Amino acid sequence: MSEAGGARAALNAAAARFAFSPTARLDAELLLAHALGITRERLLLTLGDVVPPPGFAALVERRARHEPVAYITGTRAFWTIDLDVAPGVLIPRPDSETLIEAAVEHFAGTPGPRTILDLGTGSGALLLAALDQWPHASGVGIDASAMAIAVAARNAARLAPGRATIASGDWTGTGAAFDLVLCNPPYVAAAAALPHEVADYEPASALFAGADGLDDYRRLAVTLGPQIAPGGVACVEIGADQGQSAPPLFRAEGLTVTVRRDLAGRDRCLVITP
Repeated sequence: MSEAGGARAALNAAAARFAFSPTARLDAELLLAHALGITRERLLLTLGDVVPPPGFAALVERRARHEPVAYITGTRAFWTIDLDVAPGVLIPRPDSETLIEAAVEHFAGTPGPRTILDLGTGSGALLLAALDQWPHASGVGIDASAMAIAVAARNAARLAPGRATIASGDWTGTGAAFDLVLCNPPYVAAAAALPHEVADYEPASALFAGADGLDDYRRLAVTLGPQIAPGGVACVEIGADQGQSAPPLFRAEGLTVTVRRDLAGRDRCLVITP
């Protein structure tokens, strides 16, 4: 078998083992690229020269046990940045980019926000994506998890040195108001069935929010208004089935709320203004 054939056969075999994943071939390519220490793009361009290294088999075994690719490789692309991720911290999803899209639309035709707050920052994904979008801005990311704070601080030091502060806290924020508030709170109902790679590996504290998935929205709704500066906006992620149930919690506090859909047409983001 040629070297190119060997690489392709290895990818095909790995993808077959990942049949549980809707992105099985992509998963295999990312793992092989990681094993080789190159980007996936470079892998695809040089596949004819690739010999799968011995370490690739161990990575395949981990993925076959449903371990998320992002935890295996230690990285995840989000918006325009690449984030370090680690077990114990929620893996950023493409759906969450809807919040950045909503913020871009809100500030269209203006210089953009100068101050940004990310409540429940996790890996720092939303904050650091927004800071990359608006290079003149600075921001604060808050999380209750010491592990998340460590990962977010590492990402901030690499991606936005001197512009991002990562701190311990909760939905009450810093006591200050910000031009842009971003938040991806836990919103999964306690009894909801999740894929094994989510339920078995990602932190429950970042996923579940009571019997109806609304517990954290109830807490956030009563504290959010004073954290939004005049002319500012808060973009808050919701589950696809919460477009009717979540907005009234914020409207009851005198806030204006619209619902933005993600690229798949699912309710995904509350766009909230004072």
